[in-house]
Amino acid sequence: MTFSEAMLWPMIAHAALVFGLYFLLSSKRLGAVRAGRVRADQFKENREEPLESLLVHNNLKNQFELPVLFHVVCLALYLTTADNVVTVLLAWVFVASRYVHSYVHITSNRLRHRRPIWIFGYFTLMALWVWLALWLALN
Repeated sequence: MTFSEAMLWPMIAHAALVFGLYFLLSSKRLGAVRAGRVRADQFKENREEPLESLLVHNNLKNQFELPVLFHVVCLALYLTTADNVVTVLLAWVFVASRYVHSYVHITSNRLRHRRPIWIFGYFTLMALWVWLALWLALN
């Protein structure tokens, strides 16, 4: 496997997280409807998320914020052949931080745990962008 191919696997792993969160969100919403706590038509405009699914819904929205920059930088590294063992490792570290962040967010939701994990992922992602910028500037 080349570095370029290896660069795609963390993106696939993050997509798996997103698909898993969608499944969990759907399960929690369906459970709330079946329990009679909400009506199915409430999700037509989704103005109010049920408490059972609120944390999952919020975390799923998080997956389309900072991680968008992750997917863009991975593709840019792949296309410019700026990827290497370090960038692949950083990509995996970022994805691992998203999994841990998601776990904390949808379970205890303790900010004192969640925030440092998010910050760690943030700086990991920033390192990928800095590497890309340096690569482009020096090559």
